[in-house]
Amino acid sequence: MLHGGPGPPDYLGDVAPMVADLAPVYRYDQRGTGRSPWRGRHSLARHVDDLAELLDAWDVPEAVLIGHSYGTDLASRFCLRHSDRVAAMLLMCGPYVGDWRTGYRAERDRRMSAAQRERLRELAELPRRTEEQEVELLTLTWFTDHAGPDHGWRWAAHGARRRRPVNWVMNGELGGEGRADPLDERLADLRACLPARTELLGGADDPRPVSALESLALRLDLPLTRIEGAGHEPWLEQHDTVRAHLRRFVQGSVGAQGAVTGSPAHQVSAASPTTSTPSPRRSRG
Repeated sequence: MLHGGPGPPDYLGDVAPMVADLAPVYRYDQRGTGRSPWRGRHSLARHVDDLAELLDAWDVPEAVLIGHSYGTDLASRFCLRHSDRVAAMLLMCGPYVGDWRTGYRAERDRRMSAAQRERLRELAELPRRTEEQEVELLTLTWFTDHAGPDHGWRWAAHGARRRRPVNWVMNGELGGEGRADPLDERLADLRACLPARTELLGGADDPRPVSALESLALRLDLPLTRIEGAGHEPWLEQHDTVRAHLRRFVQGSVGAQGAVTGSPAHQVSAASPTTSTPSPRRSRG
């Protein structure tokens, strides 16, 4: 399972148990987040290499990739380089192609009050932020991701304290590289190397326009499932629906491939280039 961002540590601990009884589940903190320290420059190629090295360390020659948000971009770029190692791929809430940011910003602003928009701008422009200011910034940034504003604020505030610290340098470097080398221009190659079992899933009430996922589904000739009443983290608002979808996907992928092997569920830290990959540790996911 590949978490999004880029910048926060792994947050898919609520998703992994949905399928952990069906197949081994692996999660990790991406380089520079959580327990994966890193002070060098971030690159998409380095993060793709990290995933390949972790699969080697886990002795998993072929894996089912489940990516969320930026994790879908990482999964797609991994598939472009290592298609022989991808048994199946489920892309949740991404990757987004085309001019999706314009629609996203407009919808995000619509869901915020004028005072909230102004406060978010003020916090973002601060050269340094206190702990409480960082939490406030992240809460304002994330609460519009959910379909319901009230529980969306509670979830965002909770996540703002747990998904810390956010590596803003990593976010900027990988974001800039992604804009310079957009997946939009590599979709023909991606379509040619996708595993037979690849699907898209998105929240119908995600502020990021579902039309961007619809366009991607057409260009890649993939099925797209829209989860009604759900935003950018659909498992929070429609837990049972997402759980059923993930279980169907994993059961079909494992049954069809018969190639997903490994130990029970683990969460690890990604290694830096100068260290060996650490041993996995057990987690509930």
